Amino acid sequence: MDASLFDYELPASLIAQEPTEPRDHSRLMVLHRATQTIEHRRFYELPEYLRAGDVLVLNDTRVSAWRLRGRKPTGGQAEVLLLHPVADGRWHALVKPGRRLPEGSRVLIDDLMEVHIEGRLEGGLRVVRLLSEEPPEQVLPRIGQVPLPPYIHKQLTDPERYQTVYARRAGSAAAPTAGLHFTPELLQRLQAQGVQVVYITLHVSLDTFRPLQTAQVEQHKMHGEWYTVSPEAAQAVNAARGRIVAVGTTTIRTLESAAIGKRRVQPGSAETHLYITPGYEFKVVDAIITNFHMPRTTMLVLVSAFAGREFILRAYNEAVREQYRFLSFGDAMLIL
Repeated sequence: MDASLFDYELPASLIAQEPTEPRDHSRLMVLHRATQTIEHRRFYELPEYLRAGDVLVLNDTRVSAWRLRGRKPTGGQAEVLLLHPVADGRWHALVKPGRRLPEGSRVLIDDLMEVHIEGRLEGGLRVVRLLSEEPPEQVLPRIGQVPLPPYIHKQLTDPERYQTVYARRAGSAAAPTAGLHFTPELLQRLQAQGVQVVYITLHVSLDTFRPLQTAQVEQHKMHGEWYTVSPEAAQAVNAARGRIVAVGTTTIRTLESAAIGKRRVQPGSAETHLYITPGYEFKVVDAIITNFHMPRTTMLVLVSAFAGREFILRAYNEAVREQYRFLSFGDAMLIL
């Protein structure tokens, strides 16, 4: 399929620069696949569409990345984007200017930390080591910035606003943004009406922001991302009496990667390169909650595989007309 089939006109004015407050007051577009109809609601009305016996699956990864701005000992400016910790004070990171920061270079951050560049990995990644008088995990919140997506130009006053309320397993370079709409109270309402809430983990890589790299959709290569499905989560999914509702494309890819049959997954941890394109037969997921994605992205291709490209693009064009807010801090879509 030609990548241009997943294009649409997205006005820059509709790219949300800050989150809706409260979280669950964002808009919710509801797509009914069976009737090809669309409703316009609010996210706090989600309980009207879920019912007892449904299993709601969320990704509990936590953004651990930090953007550090500093200088080289010679005085030149430098930037280090810490992606995720490895061990012994070492991280995987991206650095700028890459060519001028070879192995052995140092970056000084606010006289509170030194970043030593120790090795080079594929894809431009580096291995860096953090040195500071205090433990690095105590210093980072004081000197680092939350690495928001490149299309968001406004810094957050509260870094926790780029975390889901249930984020607990550090390791992501970006938030699983479909989950940003949930509040503790909304999750309690859903559980009170008999919806089972289950958590899996997939650590999101920066590849999530990259558009399709090829002219043909199928030729695009997915970078690997690590996921974990606990025995408890697998048992809940396998025993589901109602629908299995996945929150976000990361959760969809985790469940489908762990699938061992119709509506069955196996527990464990693994790296997934799963790339879902139209024609894919979904084994586990019955319904999804997602945000509105950029044109020509793997996420848009995935939701098109689930609901049909024509229906999705019709919904996106309607969202533009109705002035929905797009991308990470934007509004949500429920596909049933």
